[in-house]
Amino acid sequence: MKVTEVPAIAGAYLFEPTPYADERGFFCRTFDADVVRSVGLDPDAFIQDSVSRSVRGVLRGMHLRSGAGEAKLVRCSYGKIFDVVVDLRPDSPTYLGRAFFELSGETQATLYIPAGCAHGFQALTETADTSYRIDRPHDPAEDVTIAFDDPELAIPWPLPPALMSKRDREAPSLAEALKQQEN
Repeated sequence: MKVTEVPAIAGAYLFEPTPYADERGFFCRTFDADVVRSVGLDPDAFIQDSVSRSVRGVLRGMHLRSGAGEAKLVRCSYGKIFDVVVDLRPDSPTYLGRAFFELSGETQATLYIPAGCAHGFQALTETADTSYRIDRPHDPAEDVTIAFDDPELAIPWPLPPALMSKRDREAPSLAEALKQQEN
């Protein structure tokens, strides 16, 4: 498994496995505790696995957690997504840095997103399953959402948003969300 640091987001990593493919399909290791440990992450810190299924054009984000934040491993297990990470850690050397990825079921690459970063994605295929491995129990009271189309973020979403949750459609601007976190 190849591990690459994400230059635009301090502490973020892209884990790229080597799927073994033959006439039956493929087999691929998607998580390896030793590889995770090799970059200084605690593989035992991840306590919750979740999955979302989206149809083409669905946009989810931009989301983060207040308080201690939430680190996560994100992988598109089926289909293809345009994935976005924004560093919102004021003390980070990459504060307000943005990184964009195409994650797919074909590559099974996994993205590690440090706590304090906003995350979102858009489904690029008719069906896209996205898997999450999260390091804290979910507490809805800590959910923070930022407008996906905030001009300060200038995210180049590849498709017009087809469907979004009410929470995502009505999300405040980045400036408003950061101000709410300070209070």
